[in-house]
Order: sequence, then structure tokens, then C-alpha cells
Amino acid sequence: MIPDFDVAIVGAGPYGIGAGARLRELAGLDVRVFGEPMEFWNSHMPEGMLLRSPWDASHIGSSRKLTFDSYRKASGQSIPVPIPVEQFVAYGKWLQRQAIPDVDTRRVVRLDKVAKGFALTLDDGARCTSGRVVIAAGIGPFARRLPQFEGFSPEFVSHASDQRNVSRFAGKRVVVVGAGQSALEGAALIHEAGAEVELIVRASQVHWLGMKDKIHKIKPIAKLLYSPYDIGPAGVSRIVAVPNMVKYFPRPTQNWFRKRALRSAGARWLKPRFTNIPITINTSIESAKLRAGKLHLRLNDGSSREVDHVYQGTGYRVDVSQYSFLPPEVLKKVALVNGFPRVSAGFESSVPGLHFLGAPSAWDFGPLMFFVCGTDFAASSLARHVPTVLRSKVAA
Repeated sequence: MIPDFDVAIVGAGPYGIGAGARLRELAGLDVRVFGEPMEFWNSHMPEGMLLRSPWDASHIGSSRKLTFDSYRKASGQSIPVPIPVEQFVAYGKWLQRQAIPDVDTRRVVRLDKVAKGFALTLDDGARCTSGRVVIAAGIGPFARRLPQFEGFSPEFVSHASDQRNVSRFAGKRVVVVGAGQSALEGAALIHEAGAEVELIVRASQVHWLGMKDKIHKIKPIAKLLYSPYDIGPAGVSRIVAVPNMVKYFPRPTQNWFRKRALRSAGARWLKPRFTNIPITINTSIESAKLRAGKLHLRLNDGSSREVDHVYQGTGYRVDVSQYSFLPPEVLKKVALVNGFPRVSAGFESSVPGLHFLGAPSAWDFGPLMFFVCGTDFAASSLARHVPTVLRSKVAA
């Protein structure tokens, strides 16, 4: 069997687009990217959302010629900071058109291992083969939903990734659960859409980011303690910005880095928008019942709430078994730990020729892989590894 492609990429978000563009640019491979470009960002992020990431951390890692600065110049637009999600989506689609104009928008519904690579089944029933497959399918299937809300319809309970149009909450009473960026910004957007909002937080306080901004005038100190990506607290920020460094630390230390870099917190520019939003701390929802078209919530402090909707800003938990296109026959061959696939050089898993990019690779390459700024490292590592492996096979 001669595969149809050298590399097939499942997913056309930032990691898929970045990897596809870099492979074509640096390696000259026959690469096919499958998926609707920027679909998750375009369809599952609330309107009005602003990126928490700074400008320098929002470039999609494909080419120095296709940065956000290049898009701003090409579009002739003045793009504010924080960056509106609509502008980020437009940038991603612009980059895709420049670097991978032939993206196949069909969805991969099944991936099978075959003799000389992989067979991909598409949503229209078509099949194709590829010597290697890069999974860059994003975090959508990993949405963390609280068990006490299982079985409720989207009319009454939703996750932050379910929403696009928050105006539907106008005039309603909404409880937002969580203390991370998605919960905090969701609460602000829903409140500004005309809803009565209460934020319920299990922790003892809401953490607001921005220490780097306080010391920005002392540039030598700021550069020493924080990377341009601004992920994690002082010191940790510098370490996690170098994924190849993270993997050499003992596992408990790596776990600590991830916990510190990904802890629940919100951008400081959100804080003024909470003037009229009550925050209830040290509290969690124990149960929920639907009566007379309202949700009746029982909290762990003995109090109760009657609301129209619960909005879960509860983040994501990586578990690649949630990728519906990965059948059990393939999954059982992938070395996993806590839902993460183990990956080595070039983000290759224990299944030869099968690579995982983005959040699933964070167990081995650290928390940078949860963010757009990780696309540069991922794409360049992949482009260095894949051609080398292919050449060695030809030589053999």
C-alpha cells in the first residue's frame, strides 16, 4: 500500500494549522489537514470574549511571515489588546488561506492502524490513507462538567464551551461556577448581556493575574522572572516557556509546574467588570433539581438558590479516550497516563507514526501546550522530526 499522504493532520485549529504550514514550509511533505478552520474558537467561544494571552503569545506557530503582526498589516486593521476572539479567528483563517489553502473541511470520524500507516474514514464515508497522523483535535471533548448537573438540558445547564450567544441570558438569573478565566469572563459577559449573575467559587478567593504588569517598569527584573508568554508565576513562567527543559525535572516537580501555571485565575483587566457581580467563596453546589421551570440548587453551606441557568466555567480535563474518532483498537496501543498520551521527540506516541499536539502533549512537554503560544514549539519540533524519520526509512 502506498499512502495517499505523507502526513494527515486531524484538526484545523491553531495547532493543526501551525503544524501543517510548518511541515509544508520546512519539510516539503505531502500534507493534508482535515477539519473546519478555527471551528472551536469560532463556534464555541462566547461573543465578546477577549484573549487572556498577550500579543506576543497569540501568534500561531507556522512561519515568521505569518504572525499576528503580519495579519494586522495585511488587513489594515487596528487590533486592540486584549485581542477580541473574533480577530483571533480571522487571523487563524487568514493564516490558513496563506499557508494551507487546500484544507479538507471534512471531519475524520475514525482512525485505524493499517500495515503501512493509517486509514482515515471521513464524515461523508470516504476513506484515505496516510503514513503518519498528527492529532491536533483540540480540547472540546475534554470539557469538565460537574456530575450533579448530568442529565439536565442545555436550556438549564451549560458549559462555557457550549456558548456562542450569551444574549440569550438577558433577563434571567444565572449562577456561574468556577474561578478561572472562562468562568470569570463568562460571568462578566452574561451580566453585561442583562442577566442577574452570581459567581460561586469553591476556593477561598478569586486570583487575579497581573503581577508582571506591576513590575513592567523594571524591565530587567520582569524579563528575568517572566517569559513573553506570561504563563505561570515568577520563575515558573521562564521554565515552562522551554518545553524541552520541563521534561528533565522530576515528575512531582513537573506536576507542580503544571498546577501553578494552570491554576484558576483571571486577567486583571476583568476585575473592574465585577463591580456589580456578587462572588460567593468557599462554596460548592451539592445538588440540583428542576421544579416549575427553575433550577433549585442546594449549596454545601446549607443555603439554596433558585435560578434559570447554571453556567459551568469549570475548565477541561484531558482524556484522549474522549476523541470519538479513536477506536478502542488504537487506544489500547497508546501509552497513557491520567488521560494524557506519552509522547517523545516530535510529539510521537507509543504508536509509531501517531503524534499528539496541544493539551494532550502537556504531560511530557508541560503547560505551554495548553496555550496558543505552544504552537511554535510543537510545529517546529514536528517539522524537525518527521522528515528525519522518513529519510531514515527510505535509506533503510
